Amino acid sequence: MITYDELNEQNHKITELSNVLAILLKDRLICDSETCCKLFFNYIDRVNEHMHDVEANLYTDLLRHSSSEINNTAKNFMSGSQEIKRIMNSYVKKWCNKSSQALSIGKNHEKFMRETDEMFEMVLSRIQSEIEHLYPTIRAVNSA
Repeated sequence: MITYDELNEQNHKITELSNVLAILLKDRLICDSETCCKLFFNYIDRVNEHMHDVEANLYTDLLRHSSSEINNTAKNFMSGSQEIKRIMNSYVKKWCNKSSQALSIGKNHEKFMRETDEMFEMVLSRIQSEIEHLYPTIRAVNSA
């Protein structure tokens, strides 16, 4: 079972990487650098790992709970996870070359930045929602 400290550390690292990447990626010359690409793929891997950890460790107790409100909380977060995964997979297919661990931006830097900023915002919003709603709900269920 994953601990809240581990989940919070994952959230911290994802937030830190998104903040650094948001600055680095603005410079078109840096986007294609090996260092920037490594950071970017690290970000993608960390988001996917975090979502897997949340799914594997947190939803079961909420889905088994007798309260429909608590069940709905789990279902809403699970649905949100599926949507984030769908959007991120589409983003990666469009902008990334996974085999060479490179970004495929071409002459579309402005569009790339728009979509990247939207993705970062979506993930950061999800993290905030987990901290404010999901974790307290799980703590309440587990302490009851």
